[in-house]
Amino acid sequence: MKKFYLAVATGLGFGLMSPASGTWGTLVGIPLVLIFSHVSHFWYFVAMALLFALGVKAASEAERHYGEADDGRIVIDEIVGYMVTMWPFPAHGWNMFWAFILFRIFDVIKPFPARRIDEAKAGGLGVMADDVFAAIWALAALWILCRLGWFGCRLK
Repeated sequence: MKKFYLAVATGLGFGLMSPASGTWGTLVGIPLVLIFSHVSHFWYFVAMALLFALGVKAASEAERHYGEADDGRIVIDEIVGYMVTMWPFPAHGWNMFWAFILFRIFDVIKPFPARRIDEAKAGGLGVMADDVFAAIWALAALWILCRLGWFGCRLK
C-alpha cells in the first residue's frame, strides 16, 4: 500500500523530476482534465473530491516516508489544484494553457488563505488545501480574463 500512496503523492513519479517538481506535477493534471472534461460538472467535482481525499492520505504517507512536511516530491496537490482551476472551463487549448500559468503563479505566491495553511504544516490536509485555495484564486483570475475576452480563453 505504501508504494501505491507514494505513486499517487508523486504523480506517478513526476514529482521526482527537477527542477520545479510542482510544475512537472501540474502537467499530470492535464490528461485528467481532458478525461473528465467529457462528464458533467457534478461528476468532475466528484472526481476532484475523491482525488483530494486520496491526496490527503497519500500526502500524509509521503510526508512520513520522506520525513519532511510538504516535501517537494509531493505533487498530488498540484494535480488537484490544476483540476480545480479548470473545473468551470472547457478543455480548450488556451484555457488549459492560461489555467496552467495562473495556477503555477498563485501556487507560488500563495495568496490568503493559502500561505497560512501552508505555514501551518497541517499534514496531508494542509498539503492539499493550500493548493486548492491557490487554485480558486487562479480560477477567479482566469474567469475574469475570459469575461474580458483576453488571451483567447472561453467560458462554457
